[in-house]
Amino acid sequence: MSELHWQKSTYSPDGSNCVEIAPTPTTIHIRDSKTPTTPHLTVTPTTWADFLRYAVGGGEADA
Repeated sequence: MSELHWQKSTYSPDGSNCVEIAPTPTTIHIRDSKTPTTPHLTVTPTTWADFLRYAVGGGEADA
C-alpha cells in the first residue's frame, strides 16, 4: 500500500484531538489523532458516507 495522506477535520479548533481520515479510491482509513501510530479502522467509501449521513442527522443507519 502506498503512503496514506491523513487529513484532520476543519472543525477541529486547534488541529489536535480529533479524528483523521485518509481516503483512497477504494477505502477510507480512520484514526485518532492523539494516537497516530496505533492501528486504524478501514471502511468502504459507502460505509463512510452512510456514517456521515447518520452523524449529521440525515437518516438512520442501515441495520
